[in-house]
Amino acid sequence: MGLGPEFSGRLRDGRLRGMNGTLLVLGGRSEIGLALAERLVAEGATTVVLAARRSDELDAERERLAEAGAATVDTVEFDADDLSCHREVLDEVVARHGQLDTVLVAFGILGDQQRAETEAAHAVAVVHTDYVAQVSVLTHLTNLLRAQGTGRLVVFSSVAGVRVRRANYVYGSAKAGLDGFASGLADALAGSGVRLLLVRPGFVIGRMTEGMEPAPFSSTPEQVADAAITALRRGRGEVWVPRVLRPVFAVLRLLPRPLWRRLPR
Repeated sequence: MGLGPEFSGRLRDGRLRGMNGTLLVLGGRSEIGLALAERLVAEGATTVVLAARRSDELDAERERLAEAGAATVDTVEFDADDLSCHREVLDEVVARHGQLDTVLVAFGILGDQQRAETEAAHAVAVVHTDYVAQVSVLTHLTNLLRAQGTGRLVVFSSVAGVRVRRANYVYGSAKAGLDGFASGLADALAGSGVRLLLVRPGFVIGRMTEGMEPAPFSSTPEQVADAAITALRRGRGEVWVPRVLRPVFAVLRLLPRPLWRRLPR
């Protein structure tokens, strides 16, 4: 598949092409989203919009990106679970700041596996945020970016969805659905001028996993962001973080179920 001129590689200085529109972070408190936004500002993004609930409480996040070099850092109220507001929020951002260049879909929850096994409402809440809401906003974004004829989408999946484990099957099943949806969407966008990067990190040491024992091949938000920016520069469609997880899971897919179900989170 040939790449359009805005995605045909690096500029001579190594920066991304076409970084002249708005960078939107859906999930404006996300540690990974903010770390990647900092790197995109360094690549040339001058306007950043942080979308999150309680958007009037994002002063620290705004200051962080301003210090990184963003000329404008705006916020917008965004409740990912309110599907009816998705297109309205996107239209508001475009009306205020113009064409979208890159959108980071960085919201999500881990949930409580034990609680989800007995409380159906909690299980549904995890799946709604981590899958249903993502499908909704990605569909709206696809329509918007197709109309522009250009743009980048960054979607954060997880190795938890590559083969769902007994220890976190509610969260893992939502990520499995998202991974499949985003993979198919990336194929549907071929030739449209819009590209999608699917990021598959393993265990990420951060606020969401605080108090949990890190799994093998863990990474930090900064390491995930470094891998994602490199993948964007190279025009890749997916990236595993760290890279070793790809061959590891190629083997783990073949593990017999009696052994697989014993694996921890």
